[in-house]
Amino acid sequence: MNKIVSRPASVAALLDNAQALAGLSIGELAARLAQPVPADLRRDKGWIGQLLELALGASAGSKPEQDFPELGVELKTLPIDERGRPLETTFVCVAPLTDIAGLRWEDSNVRNKLSRVLWIPVLGNRTQAPGERLLGPPLLWTPDEREAQLLRQDWEEIMELISLGRVQEITARHGQVLQLRPKAANGRALTDAIGPAGQWIQTRPRGFYLKTTFTAGLLARHFML
Repeated sequence: MNKIVSRPASVAALLDNAQALAGLSIGELAARLAQPVPADLRRDKGWIGQLLELALGASAGSKPEQDFPELGVELKTLPIDERGRPLETTFVCVAPLTDIAGLRWEDSNVRNKLSRVLWIPVLGNRTQAPGERLLGPPLLWTPDEREAQLLRQDWEEIMELISLGRVQEITARHGQVLQLRPKAANGRALTDAIGPAGQWIQTRPRGFYLKTTFTAGLLARHFML
């Protein structure tokens, strides 16, 4: 039977709860919550994040809102190696490909999700069993003026390309800190988008991701790496 974790009443309580998990292995945390641990993450890529959501009382799941909307905080796990370097990009949210006329940065889901983030580093490598990976000390982060400007600039440039029907021209190299990539369980999943002549086309769903250079900088400044 799964343990029900109460939702934190404040940001301070959420941070305290996250700090209390630091040093635990994923296996130890899963045992506390009566959760089975997958042998690998090839078919359960988001499992560690879901385990942390359960452990900290998050509720949003895949909804287009923050994990702790009443606190204004998004929860993100960050896999890192033994040197504290991010192992992969960080998924932010699904990108809108239709009905985007008039959409502003201020109202975007990217800005909402990244306005305040509780980062949970997860130490381990890709060959290590999920249960053996370790939880690091949390980082509560709000973008400073420079970071917010970089995020906004990348988002606006990418969304302009989408609105011009050039979504299929966008590669992971676009953007300084934010990138757009296909986001789907398999290549057969398709969704509507705007084509170069303004016509409807079918393309793979896209998601916004933070580049590893950006998250590496966050960790380096916070932990003095």
